[in-house]
Parts: sequence; structure tokens; C-alpha cells
Amino acid sequence: MKQETKNIQKIKILLADDHAVVREGIRRVMEQEADFEVVAEAEDGEKAVKLAVECSPDVALIDIVMPKLNGIEATKRIKESCPGVAVLVLSAYDDDQFVFSLLEAGAAGYLLKSVHGRKLVAAIRAVHEGEAVLHSSIMRKFLRRHTHGSDKTAPVAANLSEREIEVLKLATRGLSNGDIAKELGLSLRTVQAHFTNACKKLQVSSRTEAVLRGLKEGWLSLDDISLATG
Repeated sequence: MKQETKNIQKIKILLADDHAVVREGIRRVMEQEADFEVVAEAEDGEKAVKLAVECSPDVALIDIVMPKLNGIEATKRIKESCPGVAVLVLSAYDDDQFVFSLLEAGAAGYLLKSVHGRKLVAAIRAVHEGEAVLHSSIMRKFLRRHTHGSDKTAPVAANLSEREIEVLKLATRGLSNGDIAKELGLSLRTVQAHFTNACKKLQVSSRTEAVLRGLKEGWLSLDDISLATG
């Protein structure tokens, strides 16, 4: 049994929150998961950015209100320095503008601190796999905000395949990887591979960033988002 634990591919996690008791509580939850490893803790935004560069975590769990550098700016700097790090925000604030600013900075997900431990664990695994962790209504508002009503067809960037564009369009509708697999009659691993390839070609690290890129460049449209409201 011990040998099996050693062979597990660990998800490396950075915790950033200015309250030690919050970090301790989250760490206890993380330590119950055999595939999680907390590699660093930061009590302010500047240290979070520094440790992200030094420790190369897979997921950075970031608070919004922190000394020296707030969560929005810390997220932006982490994504600039370490684009492969998935940032998951855990905050006491649920204002749309906070969420939009964090998504624009490159965050892959946003949860309130009232979230149950099991949901937090699932969210960390989800953003690690490239999925967005956000209520569908907030995601639709965010995507609409960046569409500007444009329905023009633009050249597809980075030579994405038709299947890669297809999975991104389904992601725009708010479908999970599992739902997309069922919709297209593919295995979950195949869908994950399409997302991984698309993100590499687009030089982004999450489906949220990939979809946003598609909206800005015009090969995803308002019609793709509207399907999610039907």
C-alpha cells in the first residue's frame, strides 16, 4: 500500500492567504488526499508570486484580499511568469466584478470560502485537468462581456483542428469534460487530450483562457454562448 502511494502523481499546491488559521485548515483538508502535496504557503501576494516561480506548483490557491499584492494582481503576475500554473481563487467576496477581474487576470476558477472541503478538493482536481470552476451563469456573463456582439468569422488561430474547436465550443456552453465526451461519443481521455493540445497551441493553461481567446479572435461567437441558455 505504501508503494502504491509513492507512485501516485502528486498535484503540487501553493496556498496563499494572509490568515494562518485559514491556511492551516486548508492544508489539513489537502493532506487527506493521497494525490495532493502542499509545496508552499504564502501570507501575502508578493510572496505568492515568488513561491510560484520557485516551487512550480500545479495549482495556486489564492485569496483576493492580501497584503502587499492583492489576489488579482498576484494572479496576473503568476500567469505571466508561470503560465502553466492553474490559479484557483478562494474568496469571501462574490461580486461579479471581482470574478471578472480575476478571470481576465488568468484565474481558472473561483470559489467562496464557505465551500465544503470535498468541493474544494474536486475543484483543485478540475482546474488541474484544465476545466473551469465557476457557476455557469457567471461564466456566461463573463463571456458575453468579451464578445461585443461580433458575429464575424475570423481565421482560426494556431492551426486548431476541427475537433479541438468543437470541444472548445462545447466548453463555451458550460459542459464539463465528461459531458463533452458523452456529447461527442469520445472517451474522457480523448477529450482531455484535445483540450491539452488546444491549450498548447494557443499558449494558455485553462479552458477559460482558450475560450476567451476564441471570442477575442472571432472563431467563437455569441451564438456559441447563447446555446448555453436554451
